[in-house]
Amino acid sequence: MKEELHQGDILKIEQVKVPVVIVSKDFFNKTEEIIGCPIYEKGEAAPLHIHISANKVKGYVQCEKLALLDLRVRGYSKIDRLHMEDIINITDAVQGIFDYI
Repeated sequence: MKEELHQGDILKIEQVKVPVVIVSKDFFNKTEEIIGCPIYEKGEAAPLHIHISANKVKGYVQCEKLALLDLRVRGYSKIDRLHMEDIINITDAVQGIFDYI
């Protein structure tokens, strides 16, 4: 395994045009499979479009575009990390997709 992957890490992944933030918990990421959401530079804030501003990456996390990504078959590199407040807002939005009523 390359390096530890943590919830809130922002990755550049081969064959993915935009950065991806890891939304899955650390125990899930140990297999180098992650659940991630894309970050687009432009957009508008909305319940599922969370604005983030990390050190190098700024934009809108599109929480409805969850994807399971197998990093064992793609090259990737960590490029940034979200602040805890942003991680909480994003995971709350993702969880809200699956809540009852």
